Amino acid sequence: MTWKGLHPILILSNIVYQKGIYLTKKAMKQVESRLQRNLLLPKWDILIQPI
Repeated sequence: MTWKGLHPILILSNIVYQKGIYLTKKAMKQVESRLQRNLLLPKWDILIQPI
């Protein structure tokens, strides 16, 4: 697979995340303030601004 002639760099993550962990509403508001959703594809196209 290439994109514009370049091969992607892949790294396998072996981290196992716990299930059932949720953010509080206050913490989720902080995360959502950094999200920019595309008006045409709001569920699938999200830009996350760095801190």
